[in-house]
Amino acid sequence: MSVSSHDRWPAFLILGAPGSGKGTQGKILGSIPRFFHCACGDIFRSLDTRTELGQQFVSYSSRGELVPDELTVRLWKTQVDHWAESHLYKPDIDFLVLDGIPRNVEQARMIDEFLQVHQVFHLSCPDRSELARRMRKRALKENRLDDASESIIQNRIATYEAETKPILDHYGTARITEIDATRQPVEVVAAIISKIVQLPFYQSHIRSGI
Repeated sequence: MSVSSHDRWPAFLILGAPGSGKGTQGKILGSIPRFFHCACGDIFRSLDTRTELGQQFVSYSSRGELVPDELTVRLWKTQVDHWAESHLYKPDIDFLVLDGIPRNVEQARMIDEFLQVHQVFHLSCPDRSELARRMRKRALKENRLDDASESIIQNRIATYEAETKPILDHYGTARITEIDATRQPVEVVAAIISKIVQLPFYQSHIRSGI
């Protein structure tokens, strides 16, 4: 069942191709009071495989198959609910900063049931060679040598273009802020914060004392 926009949890979405700096920006925002960074990749890496949902996830990932959208969103929502129940994340006063989810339009439709995405920050980097350079650098730094291969890098970029980037059309231009991802991280986060503090919803939070 759908809920009203007043009942849905407020959120911001950081969207961009692999290597655009989503994780970096999400972590920076998450360090600011009243912003809660939620990285989908971290959730899956820390998944309790003893649970029923965890076992369902493993049954797909162990075969190298894509996890269905419904299961992905259920796993993600279960973790967010856990954070809320333990008061790490306070939905009534915190803004959820989404990073890595939704990955496609169908997932975006699913999370619309319980989240109100007030703004999408699209970290744009038209220079795909720069994205590839960043991804190789990150893979080597994190000792994930397989991820440094050119074929994997190009496949990840192509997957983003085909499946994730269409999310921009789902949310519409009024909710999208284009940001040059090739700028220095401090400049990127400054652009994001500058937009957030101008949003009417954020201003209403301030006026209400939340």
